[in-house]
Amino acid sequence: MLSSVHSANMSPSSLHQHFKAVTNASPLQYIKTIRLHHAHQLVAVQQTSISQAAYQVGYQSVSQFSREYKRLFGQIPSEAKAG
Repeated sequence: MLSSVHSANMSPSSLHQHFKAVTNASPLQYIKTIRLHHAHQLVAVQQTSISQAAYQVGYQSVSQFSREYKRLFGQIPSEAKAG
């Protein structure tokens, strides 16, 4: 990442500020949201098991995945799977 930042002639903090201005999220928050949206697609549309979806998008803890999923979508993953 540092080589990318330096080739863009930005310090890491400047990149973070510009990124947040465009996305309204920090880079880590943005990545987490993308991962959770992918997991939602796996669970709700492709009927992937919740644990398998969590692992596929990079979570090592299904309980952590479920907490973050509920925080973003307002429902637990099993509710999305049922509906």
